[in-house]
Amino acid sequence: MASIRTDSIIALDQGTHASRAALWDLRGQLMYAAHRPVKLHRREDGRVEQDAEELLTSLRDALAEVRAWAEAHDNPIRAAGLATQRSTVVAWDRSTGNPLAPAVSWQDTRGADVTAALLDHETEIRNRSGLRLSPHYGASKIAWLLKHEQKVQDAYKANSLVVGPLVSFLLRHLLEEAPCLTDEVNAGRTQLWNLNSRDWDPTLCDWFGIPPAVLPEGRPVESLYGHLAGSAIPVRAVNGDQNSAYFGWGMPPASMAVVNVGTGAFALTNLGPADPAADPALLTSVARGGSTGCTYLLEGTVNGAGAALDWFAATEKSRAEQPALHPWPACADPPIFLNSIGGLGSPWWSQAVAPVFIPDAAGATCRLAAVAESIVFLLQANLDRLQEVGGTLGSLRISGGLAQADGICQQLANLSGLPVERPEEVEATARGIAWLAAGGPADWAEAAATRFQPQADASLQRRYTQFMTELSQRLAR
Repeated sequence: MASIRTDSIIALDQGTHASRAALWDLRGQLMYAAHRPVKLHRREDGRVEQDAEELLTSLRDALAEVRAWAEAHDNPIRAAGLATQRSTVVAWDRSTGNPLAPAVSWQDTRGADVTAALLDHETEIRNRSGLRLSPHYGASKIAWLLKHEQKVQDAYKANSLVVGPLVSFLLRHLLEEAPCLTDEVNAGRTQLWNLNSRDWDPTLCDWFGIPPAVLPEGRPVESLYGHLAGSAIPVRAVNGDQNSAYFGWGMPPASMAVVNVGTGAFALTNLGPADPAADPALLTSVARGGSTGCTYLLEGTVNGAGAALDWFAATEKSRAEQPALHPWPACADPPIFLNSIGGLGSPWWSQAVAPVFIPDAAGATCRLAAVAESIVFLLQANLDRLQEVGGTLGSLRISGGLAQADGICQQLANLSGLPVERPEEVEATARGIAWLAAGGPADWAEAAATRFQPQADASLQRRYTQFMTELSQRLAR
């Protein structure tokens, strides 16, 4: 890590399993980082929650540690950026800032009844929001809170309710101005934000039964949001985690897809200023932009990455934690695992397929290998679709916690036929939001990376073909 005196940027990253703060110099060299774990609570009926106060406290603690280090080492902080898990929502009291219910995680599907009642509007919802109709996004969660949480209802009647993306709650408490703001990426993940008008969509709000007055004000990703509490440090960029990760090493080449593999997995390519409704099977969100315009990302999403490994651990009595994938599980011919953990994401968008091993009699090591391969298979299906829409890809860049597994990287290279580069710093979200907060400098440091060249693997290709065939047959039933 760098130790010389230099101006710096603070990156704040509030994720599903941890809150992080990191200090970067103006060329993208990591100087210092702090990390605080946070808990995830899985309830019955598809409910997944987090303690909003815990998320805030953990981020404050990490921030305080980094600021103390910067002060001790005489490193002035020029600006800060904040990235958060997308689609997680919080309801809070406008005057006190106190949360009125647990934070509803992006993994939570309690709003399935809400989205099921809107199927007649599915195409128009996709055209307006850039998202497929799904309970994973914020709108159905907000509608559920308004209907079922008494404190939320009371605050609404008292005209003191704010409900919206997690990032809004954090900004309310982290900034000196205590604003009621969100960036347009996290706003977009509510499924209430219109990608063309770049504002809350009255029609979407009406369909979901959500009064626009309870939503925070939306701003472009690269804006002045305020100043960190007790300081003159400006927060100049706010974004969603995956969108920030896209910029971890500056602006990627046009022919590169950026893959981030954590609790979920995501593959993103740059659409530029093209039609936000480019492909109904994929998602569209804002890449970056200020007050005068923006560019868009085309995104494939996999719900069951780390979440699938957590599911596997829970089903294996001998496992208490998510199993490691390094070394790669030794199995010459793994079964097929239809990975529908959290529901099938793009390009299928279905809750109709149950997770199953084919055949079901394999040992634990081979089942683990099958779960790990299924993550690669789901990513490949999305890479195929991205190339149909956005053009031929020349390479992949991979980041995220599971990218540390060499097997994930090599199998993705083998299956896609594309070289895969894995930067040494795999936590791309903090680096990306730092780059945005710094104004997108052109001399952001090149990433030292391990490169995985594609190798012929007929058995892997055969299992992928079987995976896609089995999945198609079950979806057709």
